[in-house]
Amino acid sequence: MSKTIFHAANKRGHAKHGWLDAHHSFSFANWYDPTKVQFGALRVLNDDIIDGGQGFGRHPHDNMEIITIVLDGKLEHKDNMGHTEQIVPNEVQVMSAGTGVTHSEYNPDPAKKANLLQTWIFPNKGNVPPRYDQKMFPAEDRINMLQPLVSPIDNNDPGLKIHQDAWIYRTTLEAGKSITHTLHSKNHGAYVFVIEGKVNAAGQELNKRDAVGITEADNFEMQAEVTSDVIIFEVPMN
Repeated sequence: MSKTIFHAANKRGHAKHGWLDAHHSFSFANWYDPTKVQFGALRVLNDDIIDGGQGFGRHPHDNMEIITIVLDGKLEHKDNMGHTEQIVPNEVQVMSAGTGVTHSEYNPDPAKKANLLQTWIFPNKGNVPPRYDQKMFPAEDRINMLQPLVSPIDNNDPGLKIHQDAWIYRTTLEAGKSITHTLHSKNHGAYVFVIEGKVNAAGQELNKRDAVGITEADNFEMQAEVTSDVIIFEVPMN
C-alpha cells in the first residue's frame, strides 16, 4: 500500500527580500520545518520570483546537483567555468557543483519579473568535476505525456544528466486526461508538484503549487480536473 504526504502551497516557507519573493517547499535559509527538510534525495525546491534587473550575486556551491526551470521571464547565469547563458521558459539548466563552482544568477529584463523553480538534489558521487548544461524542451512534447527533463548520467534515458539515480518529468495534462507513472525502483519516491491547474495524484487532490510525496508505490495515476502543468521528481528515498 503506497504512502502519501501532502504539502499545501500555503504551508511552504516564504521569504520576501525586496527584489526576491521566494517560497520554499523544504527547509531553506532562515526557514526551518523539521517535517520538511527533504524528500529523499530532493533537498530544495524553491519557487522564486525575481524583480527586473535584480538577482543573486556570485556565490559558491559544491557537491550538489542544481536544476533550474524557468517558468516566466528570463534568467542570466554566469559562472567560473566560463559560461554566460540566458535561460528562458521551456528551457532547463543543470549544474553539477562537484568539487566547487561559483556563479551568479540575475534577471536581465528590467521591465519584467522572472519566475523560476530551483531544485537541489543530493548527488550519489562526491567531488566530481563541475559541469554545466542546458536544453530547450518544447511544450508540445509534454501534452498528455511525461516529458523527461533530467535522468541519471549513467542511463540512456533522454533528458539532461545528473549524478543521481533520479528523474524529473513535466507534463501538460488536459482536463479529464490521466497518466500513470511507474517508478524505476521500489526504493524510489515521487514528489508531484502542480505548477498550474488542479489534479488528483495517488488519491490526493492538488491545486496550484500544492505537492504530494508518494512512497512505497510501484506506480501511481494522476488525473487532471482542468488543464494542468505538473512536474514530477522521482528520487531515491535512502
